[in-house]
Amino acid sequence: MERIASFSVNHNKLLPGLYVSRRDEWQGMTATTFDLRVTAPNREPVMNTGCMHTIEHLAATYLRNSALAGRMIYFGPMGCRTGFYLVVFGDMTPDGILPYVRDAFSFIASYDGEIPGAWPEECGNWSDQDLPAARAYAEKYLRALADDFRCEYEK
Repeated sequence: MERIASFSVNHNKLLPGLYVSRRDEWQGMTATTFDLRVTAPNREPVMNTGCMHTIEHLAATYLRNSALAGRMIYFGPMGCRTGFYLVVFGDMTPDGILPYVRDAFSFIASYDGEIPGAWPEECGNWSDQDLPAARAYAEKYLRALADDFRCEYEK
C-alpha cells in the first residue's frame, strides 16, 4: 500500500499551527483538510480524551453555526491526541480558514456553560468531558496562532 500523506510529515519537527493536510478532488469538487495542531507531537503531553471531546463538541457546534456552515464537512480529533482535523468544501488556504479557527477557539477559551450534545441520548460517551482543560488548550492554541502562525509543514 502507498504511504498516506499524514505519515510523511516529520512529527518530530512539527509545531503547533494550522496546516493544509491534504486536498482531495472528486467529480470537480475540492475538499481541503486542515491539520489544527495544538501540541508538539512526541515532545509535549497529549490532550486527555475529555478535553478533546469537549473541544470537538464546542468547535463543531460553533463552526456549524458560523459563516463557514455551508462549507464544513467535518471537525474531529486526531487519534494521536495532538490536534484536530477540519474538513471543508473548496480549495481553501490556511489564511482563509484562520479567522474561523481563531473565532472557534476564542469561543472555546471563554465558554462557560453546558456542553452542546453532552447528553446520553445525543452522544455515545456523553460524560467524558473536560471543559477546564478544553479552555486551557484553546488558549494555548490561540497563543500559537497569534505568536508565530505556522502554516507550512517542515520537511
